[in-house]
Amino acid sequence: MRLSDGKRLRAALGGLAAMVAAGPAWAQGVVGAPTPWGMGLQESGGPIKDAIADFNTLVFVIIVAITIFVLALLGWCVWRYRAEANPTPSTTSHNTLLEVAWTVVPVLILVVIAIPSFRLIYYQDRTPNADLTISVQGRQWYWNYTYPDHGNFNFDSYPLQEDQLPANQRHLFRLAVDNELVIPVGANIRVLTTGRDVIHSFFVPALGVQRYTIPGRALETWMRADREGVYYGQCNQICGTNHWFMPIAVRAVSPQEFERWVAEARTRFARAEDPAPAVLAAPATTDTVQIAEARR
Repeated sequence: MRLSDGKRLRAALGGLAAMVAAGPAWAQGVVGAPTPWGMGLQESGGPIKDAIADFNTLVFVIIVAITIFVLALLGWCVWRYRAEANPTPSTTSHNTLLEVAWTVVPVLILVVIAIPSFRLIYYQDRTPNADLTISVQGRQWYWNYTYPDHGNFNFDSYPLQEDQLPANQRHLFRLAVDNELVIPVGANIRVLTTGRDVIHSFFVPALGVQRYTIPGRALETWMRADREGVYYGQCNQICGTNHWFMPIAVRAVSPQEFERWVAEARTRFARAEDPAPAVLAAPATTDTVQIAEARR
């Protein structure tokens, strides 16, 4: 039996609604991760992302207002100066007031955007009251994390293959890792980034943190998670063959659980306290899985 066009439309809309409604279930147990049919920024997990979202809203409102104004102005010009209403074309070459207006007004708009933009950049730069410092090193193609305030232990974080994930977590493929970066909820985390081989980028959207990891140079930023959960990110700087498979997972836990994890991690990652080689050559055509298996 063939469906009418109306029934087809209702069925399509119903399917779309079901997919959108399934978004929270898709990301069950996850605070910061992409969602199906997501149209805006990821839900905020901390104060930096709150500030980014506020700035995004400000710029969006300004852009919408400018778009509406320009569209209305174009429509008015088309109507007001159409051939039927102006059989004799105007010979006006300029208007001093208009020249001043379309120079000054854009400058004022840019100033309105620039002031909160600079404030946000300085806000993201560093925190004067860090509760914890974590060193992040980008490598081809995985991450290395060091906790200098807790015995200087460090560990590598590799992506998980799809068949390594439980069936109900297969949607996290290309996001999940074997060793997550663990932080306490409500703590200001100083993040020091550096690179080992090429430039990478430590990017966790829901926490509003993004810093390049550059060999031979240390950069500083900070982050804070206000809710428990897992916040996912990825390297967003093209860094080689397996750039596409270099995920980040930050798990925010209670301060008590964090202390328990640190006590266990000191023993678990004790071997990582040994000095690493000064240079690690990155094979140009070796798959991520082979690298991970070789290092394990």
